[in-house]
Amino acid sequence: MLRIRFHGRGGQGMKTASRIVSTAAFREGQYAQDSPIYGAERRGAPVAAFTRIADAPILERGVIPSADLVVIADETLLDDLQAQPLQGLSPTATGLVNSARSTAAFREHYAIAGPLGVVDATALALTYTGSIAALSVALGAAACRLAGLSQDSMEQAVREELEALGLDVSRIEQNLGLARVGYAQLVAQPSAHLAALRTAAAVPRPRVVTPTYQGPWRGTPSVAVPPNTPLRRTGNWRVWRPVIDLTHCTRCWICFVSCPDGAITLDSADTPSIDYAVCKGCLMCVEECPTHTIHQVREADA
Repeated sequence: MLRIRFHGRGGQGMKTASRIVSTAAFREGQYAQDSPIYGAERRGAPVAAFTRIADAPILERGVIPSADLVVIADETLLDDLQAQPLQGLSPTATGLVNSARSTAAFREHYAIAGPLGVVDATALALTYTGSIAALSVALGAAACRLAGLSQDSMEQAVREELEALGLDVSRIEQNLGLARVGYAQLVAQPSAHLAALRTAAAVPRPRVVTPTYQGPWRGTPSVAVPPNTPLRRTGNWRVWRPVIDLTHCTRCWICFVSCPDGAITLDSADTPSIDYAVCKGCLMCVEECPTHTIHQVREADA
């Protein structure tokens, strides 16, 4: 069985990427399973999705603690103590990271022993579609190639999943163009090891746990230490960082008023300042600034 884990942030489309891979495998006559996991938090929060592919019925459920392929859509997650995308990565597992940095830099800094691919899927997605959400297509296509799935199955899966999301024909064609490039260029060649796992017999699990009803007091989450919102730092959710050019700022207060999280404060001279510990990178301030004094930079380059 081939086990794939996708890590990204809300809005980067990792749920869709996992569905693209599983749908492509299903179209090739295999059993496939995909499932996302995320909470009630907003765009930018760490999310994960899981895909299993096999020639026999899949009896496993839930998260994948040890994956054969780990796809990371945002390199800042590598230092996120909550996400921990490299957890359970075995020496033989393959890693695929979306970044403009070099493979050698990642391998040395994070001590990754197994096969590793580092690709700038963000630049590709923005070039072809102008949307960061298209990472789902770029990385989903690359994962399909790594897993040894055909380009035809991948393209059919992309079309099927995007139609289900309600995209119009022109947007779907844009994404299909991105998918073809992602399939051909982001990964040099399929992984023989990963392709073999798709047809390998599933390893039997010796321990079977039967779920039991726990009742509302044990089975329902409870908040025992309110209020704890100030303890939750959301600054690591950012993909893009807003930066204020104070030399051209007119002190109009619009960024201060429009920030949905109150991450912008004013000093005694009405000069705005961004609290990056809580700024989620929604870029509302960039959109609302009338003088275009606030610009955005990739968080990894900030």
